[in-house]
Amino acid sequence: MEIRLLVLRTGDTKKLSDFYSLFGLTFEYHQHGNSPFHYSATIGKTVLEIYPLTKSQTKADENLRLGFGIDNFEATIQKLTALEVVFALPPTQTEFGFMAVIEDFEERKIELYKNS
Repeated sequence: MEIRLLVLRTGDTKKLSDFYSLFGLTFEYHQHGNSPFHYSATIGKTVLEIYPLTKSQTKADENLRLGFGIDNFEATIQKLTALEVVFALPPTQTEFGFMAVIEDFEERKIELYKNS
């Protein structure tokens, strides 16, 4: 089994795609058939899509937690610090590896792991 698709819903698709681009993701803006325009990036075989909130949603799900292994860990952490991104956990050695936990502007927690 493998994960092929992750969809994030947000009130501001451009702002969220710009935020996730800070980790090295490259997004395309497109539409499938009658679906809303959205952003899409590929991570290996997994597609991460950023869609607008549905009509019944009033806010994004801040309980979703994602984790990314990143190559330019130190440079990315410096960039996030300069942008005053909220760190729930500063860069730390853990039993899972060297990592930091940040929050996006909708309070989703994102684990960033240093790729070796």
